[in-house]
Amino acid sequence: MATLNPTQRTKLDEADDSLFYDYPRFVTHVDDGFIKQLTDLYRDRLTPNTDILDMMSSWVSHLPDDVEFASVTGHGMNQEELARNPRLDRYVVQNLNQEPTLPFADQQFDAVLNAVSVQYLQQPETIFAEIHRVLKPGGIAIISFSNRMFYQKAIQAWRDGTERQRVALVQKYFRSVAGFGVPEAIAHQSSTSAILQMLGMGGDPFYAVLAQRLG
Repeated sequence: MATLNPTQRTKLDEADDSLFYDYPRFVTHVDDGFIKQLTDLYRDRLTPNTDILDMMSSWVSHLPDDVEFASVTGHGMNQEELARNPRLDRYVVQNLNQEPTLPFADQQFDAVLNAVSVQYLQQPETIFAEIHRVLKPGGIAIISFSNRMFYQKAIQAWRDGTERQRVALVQKYFRSVAGFGVPEAIAHQSSTSAILQMLGMGGDPFYAVLAQRLG
C-alpha cells in the first residue's frame, strides 16, 4: 500500500546518494542526550544474545556496552564508517534508494534498528516490508530520529512535516505492511525553547517508533 505520492518522495538534491556519502563523516549527528535515550531504549527493548541488524548505520551503533549480542550486522552507505564501527561483526554497503531489497535471509534477525536515517528513504513501503521479511516472528524494529537531517537529501514529505507529523509518518510506514503489530511511539521533547534550539543551544528532541513482527 503506497503511503506517499511521487512528489513527496523527491529530494532537493537528486544526485546519486552514493556520491554524497562517498566521503566518511566521523561525527555524531545527534547530541549526547539523544544518544543516551537511544542507548537506554536499546537496553530496555533488545534481548541479549540475539541477532541484530543495524540498518543505515555508520561508525557508531549506540548499542549498550554492557549487553552482549549473538551478532550485530551493519548496513550502510560508507565502507570506511562501517569498518570503524566496533560493534559490527560484519557489514554490507548498499544504497536502498537504488536497491531496496535487503541482502539477508527471511527471518534472520531478532531486531532491526534504524537511527536518524529514515528521513532519506524514497521507497519506505518497500523497505519496511523488507524489515518485516528479515525479522523473526516476535522480532522488533526500532526507528529513531530527531529534528536534524541533511536537508537536501531528506524526502519532501519529511522536510514539509512537523515533528508530530513525522512520527505519524513512520507509524504509517509500519501500518503499510501487513504483519506488524500496532506501532508504539515515544516522544521526548527538549525542554529548551524553540529559539535556543534554532541557535544550536538546545537539546535534540528524541523520537522513536517501534513495532513487532506478529507471526
